[in-house]
Amino acid sequence: MRTAVLLLPVFAGTLAAQIVNVSGPLDLSLRRAIEIATSPEGSANVQLSAEALRQAQTHSDQARGALLPDLESSLNYRNQTINLAAEGVTEAIRVPIPGFSIPNEVGPFNTMDARLTGSQNVFDFSSIRRFQAAKVGVAAARSDVANTSENVSAQVARAYLAAQKAQADVESAEANVTLSAALVTLAEHQKEAGTGTGIEITRARVQLANDRQHLLDAQNLRRAAHLRLLRAMNMRMDVELRLTDRLEYVPVDAVTLEQARAEALRQRADLEAQQQRESQARLSADATKMERLPSLQAFADYGSIGTGLGSALPTRTYGIALRVPIFDGGRRDARRAEAASQYRQERVRTGDLKEQIELDLRLALDELHSADDQVKVAREGLALSQNELEQAERRYKAGVANSVEVTDAQTRLERARDNHTAALYLYNLAKVDLAQATGAEIR
Repeated sequence: MRTAVLLLPVFAGTLAAQIVNVSGPLDLSLRRAIEIATSPEGSANVQLSAEALRQAQTHSDQARGALLPDLESSLNYRNQTINLAAEGVTEAIRVPIPGFSIPNEVGPFNTMDARLTGSQNVFDFSSIRRFQAAKVGVAAARSDVANTSENVSAQVARAYLAAQKAQADVESAEANVTLSAALVTLAEHQKEAGTGTGIEITRARVQLANDRQHLLDAQNLRRAAHLRLLRAMNMRMDVELRLTDRLEYVPVDAVTLEQARAEALRQRADLEAQQQRESQARLSADATKMERLPSLQAFADYGSIGTGLGSALPTRTYGIALRVPIFDGGRRDARRAEAASQYRQERVRTGDLKEQIELDLRLALDELHSADDQVKVAREGLALSQNELEQAERRYKAGVANSVEVTDAQTRLERARDNHTAALYLYNLAKVDLAQATGAEIR
C-alpha cells in the first residue's frame, strides 16, 4: 500500500496538468479524484510533505559531511610592514654589533602563500550516531509522505461520497417532483370524471410546490459538495464535475478486530513514521552521550610560500589531533538530558498512537456493522413504501380512497428514499474509515 501511494504521484503528475485544459464537464471517478489530489501539483499537504522529505535528505547529507574529508584551498598575497617593538624586539634585547643596528620597523615586503588544507575525522562516534539518526529521519519523512497521501486520499474519498450523496438527493428530489406532477394530473382527471374535488387538486399542487423547493435545496447542496471536492483536490473552483461513480452497496469481507489490528500494525504509515522518529530520537540521544568520548582527527596542508612566484618554496604540515573533552561548563550534560527527554516523549507518542489505532479500529468496525444493518432496513422500508404508494394510487383511481391517503404514502416514500440514500452514504463512509484505520488502499 505505501509503495503504491509513493508511486502514485509519479503517474498522476501530468494528470493534474491535463485537467487544467479540460473543456466541459469533467468525468470524475473516485480513483481519478484520489490520483489528482495526491499528484505533485495536488493537495497542499502532499506538496508540504514532499518538501519535508527533501529537507530531511539535506539534513542527512549535512550529517554525512562530518564523516567525509574537508578540503580547502587558499591563495594569500599581502604587502606588509612589521613593528618589531610590537613583536617584543626591544632595545633591551638587541645585541650591539659594530656597523649594524636592528631597525624598529621591517618592511614593506611581499608575501605570497598558495595552500591546500585538508582534515578527516578518523574516529568520532558522536558524528557517526548523528549520521545514523539523520538516515532514520529520512525514512521517517518518507513514511510521513505515505501517511499524508493516505490522509489526503481519505479526505478526498469523504468529499466524493458527500458529492455522491448530494447527487442521489437531487435524483430523489427530481423523482419526487415527477411523482407529484403525475398526482396533480391524476387529481385533475379525477375531478373531471366527477370522483374528485378541488381541494384534492390544491393539496396535490401544494405537495408539488414543496417538492420543487426541496429540489432547489438539493441542487444547491450538490453545488456546495462539488466545490468542497474541488478544494480537496486543489483544483480550480470553476471546473464542472460529473461523477461517474454512484452510491451503491458493495459488501466487504468480514474481518475481526484481531485481524484488523494486525493489519493496521503492519500497514499504517503513521505508525511506521512514529516508530522511526522514536529510533531517530534514541540515536540522537546516543550521539549526545558520545560527545564525551575522545575523537581522533587527521590534518594536513601543502603549499608554497615566498615573496613572489619566483621565490616561493614548498612547505607542508601534517599530523593527528586527539581531542579529549574534559569540561565545557555543563553544556554537554544539558544537551544529553534534553535528548533523553525527547526520546521519552517519542516513546510516549508511539504508545499513544497505538492506543489511538485501537480506538479507530473499534469505531470503524462498529460503524460498518451498524451501517450494514441500516442499509438492509432502509432497503426493506423503501420497497414497502413503493408498494404502499402503488396501492394508494390504485385505491384513489378506483374511487375508494381520497388524495390524503396518496399524499401520506408519497411522503413516506420520500422519507424512505432519503433514509436509503443516507444509509448507503454511511455504509460507504464506514468503509473509508475502516480502510484508513487499517492502512489499506482507499478505492
